[in-house]
Amino acid sequence: MTQNPISLDFNGSDIASRRSHAIDTFFQIVSRLLPDHQNAGADALRAVAEALTQLGLRQNIFPAAHFPVSAANPAQVYRLAEDVEGRLALYISAGLPGKFQPPHDHTTWAIIAGIAGSERNVVYARNKTSDPDRDKLVPIRTVDVVPGVSVTLTPDDVHAIELVGDQPGLHLHFYGLAIDRLHRRVVFEGRDGGSYRTFPPPVLIRHPLLTSQALKAALGDGEEIAVLDVRESGVFAHRHIFFATSAPLWRLELLIDGLVPRRNTRIVLIDANESLAHQAAATLVRVGWRNVSVLAGGTDAWVAAGFEIFSGTNVPSKAFGEAIEHQKHTPTIDTQALQQRIARGDNIVVVDSRTPEEFSNFSLPFAHSLPGAELVYRIGEIAPDPETFVVVNCAGRTRSIVGAQTLIDAGIPNPVASLRDGTMAWLLAGHTLAQGRSTTLPEPGPAALASARERAASVAERAGVQRINADELARFEVEAGKRSLYRFDVRSQSEYLGGHLKGWRWAPGGQLVQATDEYVATRRARIVLLDWDGVRALTTGAWLAQLGGYEVFVYSAPALAPQLTGPEPLRVLQSRPPAPLIAPQQAAALLEAGNAAVFDVDRRAAYERTHVAGARFVVPDRLQEFMADLPPAKTIVLTSPDGVLARSVAAELAARSGRDVRALAGGTDAWRAAGLPTSSGADGVLTGDDDHWYSPYAQTDHAVRDAGFRAYLDWELGLVAQLAREGDVGIRLLPRVDGVAA
Repeated sequence: MTQNPISLDFNGSDIASRRSHAIDTFFQIVSRLLPDHQNAGADALRAVAEALTQLGLRQNIFPAAHFPVSAANPAQVYRLAEDVEGRLALYISAGLPGKFQPPHDHTTWAIIAGIAGSERNVVYARNKTSDPDRDKLVPIRTVDVVPGVSVTLTPDDVHAIELVGDQPGLHLHFYGLAIDRLHRRVVFEGRDGGSYRTFPPPVLIRHPLLTSQALKAALGDGEEIAVLDVRESGVFAHRHIFFATSAPLWRLELLIDGLVPRRNTRIVLIDANESLAHQAAATLVRVGWRNVSVLAGGTDAWVAAGFEIFSGTNVPSKAFGEAIEHQKHTPTIDTQALQQRIARGDNIVVVDSRTPEEFSNFSLPFAHSLPGAELVYRIGEIAPDPETFVVVNCAGRTRSIVGAQTLIDAGIPNPVASLRDGTMAWLLAGHTLAQGRSTTLPEPGPAALASARERAASVAERAGVQRINADELARFEVEAGKRSLYRFDVRSQSEYLGGHLKGWRWAPGGQLVQATDEYVATRRARIVLLDWDGVRALTTGAWLAQLGGYEVFVYSAPALAPQLTGPEPLRVLQSRPPAPLIAPQQAAALLEAGNAAVFDVDRRAAYERTHVAGARFVVPDRLQEFMADLPPAKTIVLTSPDGVLARSVAAELAARSGRDVRALAGGTDAWRAAGLPTSSGADGVLTGDDDHWYSPYAQTDHAVRDAGFRAYLDWELGLVAQLAREGDVGIRLLPRVDGVAA
C-alpha cells in the first residue's frame, strides 16, 4: 500500500492549549521547588511566587473572555488546575472594580500574582482581646498586586482584598490545598477585626469558558478537540451539538480514560445551560485532565447563536450513512420486493450487518448474521455464486447502507442492495421477525480470503489509510502524550476474548463505524487498527478515513506476539475518597428494619430486567432530588448490576450531601447470588428515559412502536438537510472509479 506522509505532532496552538502547557510547566517548577509543599520554607515560597508572577505576565493566555464577570456576577473564582488530591491548586480570581472580600485567613499558604487590574491586599496582625470571641486586626503591610507583582501569605496570615482603580481584575491565586477542601477558614466582621466565623468554600467554582462562536471556530481549526456533553444520555439524545460525545457527569470516571486518553487534550464540556458542566470539569481536573473549558451558556447559547442542533444518538455515523446513500446512490430494495423474491426462491441471500447479539434479539427469519466489518471478509463463503443477489439489512437504515456500499466499493461481482429502512419497514409492512437465532460466521477459504484481501487493500489505499510497522507504532506510543492515540482490535468478540494484544481495545469494526463517538471522542486523533487477516481492519479503516476527522492507520499483528485472554479491563478513576461498601446481607437487614433506601443508578433497562426488591431507579443527576424527603438518619444504598458505577456515584454523592451513602458490594449481581429477593418491571422507575435513548423496538404497544419507527426514519432521512446547514463536517467519500462506485 502506498505510504502517505505521517503528520507531525502538535500540542495545540489555541489559547486554551497554550495556557494548559504554561500551567503544566509552572506545576513542574513547583514540584522541584516544593518537594514537601505542606512544610514549605520562606525561600522556596519566594521562588514559587516569582514563577507565578512570570505566569501572570503571559496575559495573552488569560483573556478576560474566558473568565467573565458582570454586574449580575461581579466576582467569580475559576479553577485552572489541581494536583493529586487537591494538595496544590491554581485559580483565577476575576472581579469588577470595587470587589471586596473582608479579612480572612486560608489555613494554608497562598500566593497571589497579577494578570490584569490592581488587587489591594492588606495583611493584618491578629491579636487576642479580653473577649475570646473577638480579635483585633492591625494592618502590617499593603501590597497592590498588579502584573509583575505578587504577595505570599502564610497559613496564619489574615488579609483583605479589594479591586482598586477602574479596571476589572484577573489574578492568579495559588494555594497549598484546594479551596473546596478548606473548611476551617475564618472571616472577620470588619477591617478592624471583631467577631469572626468559619465560612464554607465557594458554592460554585467555575472553569474557563468558551463562547459558542469560539467553539464553532475551534471545531474547524485543524487541531485536536474533544467535545463532551455531560448530561444523562437520554437527555443528550433530545438536543445536542453534532460533534458532541455523550459522557454523563456521573459516569466520567468510568468513561474518560477510553474516550479521551491523552491528559492534555483540549476538552470542551457542554450541558444545557452550565448547570452540570462545571461539576464535570472539577471531576476531570481532579483526575488529571488539564485542558478543560466549558461552553458558556451550554446548548441554549449555541442555539441562540444560530447554530444547528441535532437529536438522536451516534449522529455523525448515521449522518455519514445518509450522506453515502445521497452521494453514491446506493441501490436499495423495499420489503415488498424482497418478500416476493424470497417467496419465489430467487438466487438471493440476505445478510444482517448488526452485531451477533442484536441479531439474536430479532432478525429477518431468512437472514444470515454478518456484522459490517465481516462483510468483505466472509461474503465469499455465504454467496460464492457471483450471480447471487446480496441484500444487506439492519434494524433501520445506516448499517444497511454502509454495508451494501462496502461490498460495492470492494468490487464484489454480485449485485448488491440495502434493504430500505431495514426491519422497521419489514414490521411496518405487517411481517414478523424471528427471535433467538444465531448463524455461524463462516471462515473464508484460501481463494475467498485472497480475493477479500485484494479488494480491502485497494479500497483502503484509495481512502488514504496508511500501513505502519512496529517502529512507527512504537513512535506513536511514545508521542501519545502530545498526540492522541487510539488502538482498536476490530475482530469479533469471541476472537478478542480468545486472545488479544495487551493495551488494544475491542471495537468490532461495524460498530466502530456505526458508533464512532462511543469509542473516540477526540477529533483529529490517530486511530490505529490491528490487522490480523488483511481484510477487516482495512475495511473498517477505509470507512473511518472517509468519515473524516481522524488519521487512520493499520498495523499488522505480530505472528508470535504474546496475547491476553478475556475482556478489556476497565480502568476506574477516582476523584473522591471511596464511599463505604455494604454487603448484601447487611443491606437487606437495614432495609428490613426500615433504616435504608436503595436506589439503582445504572440503566433503566437492566433495572426492569431484575433489581433489588424495593429498589427504585434514579439517574445519578437527580439522586439528591429524590433523597430530599428521606429522613437524614436513613442510609442511602446505591446499586448497579456489578456495583462498579454504584461505587463511583456513592463517593460523589457522599461528598456532596454529607449523608451516610454506601455502595452495595458486588451490586445487584451479588444480591441475586446471595439468594435475596429481586423484582422486575418498571415499577419504581422515577426518571423515565433520562438515562438512555430507548429504541421504538422496546415498545410493546405496536401502534406506539410503529409511530416511533416512522418518526425515526423521518429523522434519519432529514440528516442530509441538517448536514447542509451544519457546514463541512469532514466527510470525504471516495469517487466513482470507471463508472463504478468506489
